[in-house]
Amino acid sequence: MFRNFVVKENRTTRAIVANMFLATISLFVNGFGVYLTIQANIGAGPWDVLNLGLSNTLGILYGTASVAVSYAILGIDIALKEPIGIAMFIDAFVVGKAVDLFNKLNVVHKCDSLWTGIPVMIIGLVIMAYTQYTYMSASLGCGPRDTLLVALAKRAKKIPIGIVSITLLSLATFIGWLLGGPVGIGTLICAFATGPIMQMAFASVKFNATKVHHQHLATTIKIFMNKEAA
Repeated sequence: MFRNFVVKENRTTRAIVANMFLATISLFVNGFGVYLTIQANIGAGPWDVLNLGLSNTLGILYGTASVAVSYAILGIDIALKEPIGIAMFIDAFVVGKAVDLFNKLNVVHKCDSLWTGIPVMIIGLVIMAYTQYTYMSASLGCGPRDTLLVALAKRAKKIPIGIVSITLLSLATFIGWLLGGPVGIGTLICAFATGPIMQMAFASVKFNATKVHHQHLATTIKIFMNKEAA
C-alpha cells in the first residue's frame, strides 16, 4: 500500500515538485510523530532534549530551536562537503514548525504516567519510521543529522558508525540536559528503539534505503533551469 506513495525519478521539474510535495507532507506528519514522543512526557529523544533545552533556556518555541539546530548542522554538512539535497532544507524547517503547530492546537495532552507515556512514544516512533520511508522515497536528500552522522563516520575511519552515532546522540543529550532538557526513560527508548522500529517499518514495505540515489542540489537547480542534468 505504502509503495504507491513513491513518485517517479527526479528527471523533470514536474517530478521534482511532486517529490518535494511528498517530502513536505511526509515531514509534516513526521513532526506529529516527534510531537507524540514529546507529549509522552517520559523524557524526549536525544536531539529533542537539546531542542527543548534551548527552547527553555532562550525562551523560544521548540520549532524555532529545532530549525536553528537543523540549519546549524546543515551548515556543518556543507562545510564538510557532503552531498546536499533540496529536501534537506525542507526537513530543517518543516518538522520543528509542525511540532509548534500541534503544540498550539494542543492535539494530545501530556501523559501523566509510564503506562500511557510509553505507548504514546512507541506510536510516535512508528509514525516517524513510516514517514521517514516516504520522505526518503522522494530521493531529494537525507536529513541534516543523518548526513552529519555519515560524514563523521567517514572521517572516524576505524571507529564503527554505531559508536559514532552513540557519541553524537550522547553529546546532544548531555548539552540538552545541561540546558534543562527533559531526560528520562523515553530518552533511552528513542535512542535504542528508533533504529529497530525503522528497520521493521522499512521491511514491511520492502524498502531498501541504501539503494536510494538522492539527487544533489546542483542537479535539481539545473533541471529547474531547463539545463541538462549531469
